[in-house]
Amino acid sequence: MHAKPVPSRLARYLHVQRIPSLECATMLYQAFQAQSDLLWPLRMASKLSLPFLQEGGGGGKFPSLRQMAAACHVMELAQVTHKRPPWRIEKIAKRGLRDAAAAGEAWEVQEEVVLSTPFCTLLRFCKLGAPAAPKVLVVAPMSGHFATLLRDTVRTLLQDHDVYVTDWHNVRDVPLADGCFDLDEYTQTIMDFVAAMGPGVSVVAVCQPCVSALAAVALMSEDAHPATPASLTLMAGPIDCRINPTGVNKLATAKPIEWFEKNLISQVPWRHSGGGRRVYPGFVQLSAFMSMNKDRHSNAFKAYYQHLVADEFDQAEVTRTFYEEYMAVADLSADFYLQTVKLVFQDYALPKGELRFRGRLVKPAAIRRTALLTVEGERDDICAVGQTLAAQDLASSLRPYLRTHYVQPNVGHYGVFSGRRWQNEIYPVVRNVIQLSQ
Repeated sequence: MHAKPVPSRLARYLHVQRIPSLECATMLYQAFQAQSDLLWPLRMASKLSLPFLQEGGGGGKFPSLRQMAAACHVMELAQVTHKRPPWRIEKIAKRGLRDAAAAGEAWEVQEEVVLSTPFCTLLRFCKLGAPAAPKVLVVAPMSGHFATLLRDTVRTLLQDHDVYVTDWHNVRDVPLADGCFDLDEYTQTIMDFVAAMGPGVSVVAVCQPCVSALAAVALMSEDAHPATPASLTLMAGPIDCRINPTGVNKLATAKPIEWFEKNLISQVPWRHSGGGRRVYPGFVQLSAFMSMNKDRHSNAFKAYYQHLVADEFDQAEVTRTFYEEYMAVADLSADFYLQTVKLVFQDYALPKGELRFRGRLVKPAAIRRTALLTVEGERDDICAVGQTLAAQDLASSLRPYLRTHYVQPNVGHYGVFSGRRWQNEIYPVVRNVIQLSQ
């Protein structure tokens, strides 16, 4: 009697994806790749011309050359890239010392890979020679951009903590043989990373991963896992999208999930490591975000050009730094994207008590010892006030002294985790909750 052959991981992936043939995938990604290839000679010519144009246009001798150089810089900045930008966190000033980095009074920061999976790396920012500090896991969103979008979040937390981050990989670079990645795998990754860090960890989830972070803590609490987080901070996350629905929420419910699968899911071209994998392309997400604020982005590029022509490089640098990060996109697994849209934004599975993890019901009421902080921005047009606060009601077994809610006035979505108000007003609240939970 012959044993039944075990299907390969690739075969299992294709079966889960229900792909009858590779030709059935949409041509969206292929069209984008073709356009990128066609523009490549122009972009390279522009890049190679820059040194000559900058040298000839310097000192105001030839204004037309300076204008051409500025135009080349704009073309370079407007390019969509698929590679994670560097974290650029090399030193952290010791708390209480102004200009400490310049005076040498700073901790040197070294990136350290603690654990790695095909889809994510647990990255630690090690402050060389610094004393022991509370461990914090920053759970970054997998929403079309890289985890480096939280650079300011990580840099600020590093002042008082030993910081780790979920550094998600670009799914288009993950071979088909590594299998699928869905919402359950996302939640499992959080639990695996927390377990690897050990007891006493505080979790800080920003935006989209708040649902999975709450689910992970609930599951670990129910299992009495020894590494159950000491505190959980949920920042501007879609816990209950029925509350004060935003334009993003309305868009998600305007079409059935079949529409999203048919029109937004594409196939990675075979030239890439993840060739054949079904994804929600990062450039589609970027286009959606930019279309919501077309005038603002258009004006930003115009101002960037004008600053360069006028030799106002400090102002131009601010714009360049932002868009280098913003234009770096990462593809999302189709499974993860579609399940997130369906379960979080359409079915409201978590607040309705219907969210399951690999068939197991997620019970936020099982959380009894993890301090919970929810943070919202008054002007958040992506995750409105009240949506994150809903986590407080779901964690119904928590005693009042373990609950904290904070609304930051006069900030939008990104202001919750980056910028001056995050550093000066929101972070002290986060720090206090973490310290009190230790």
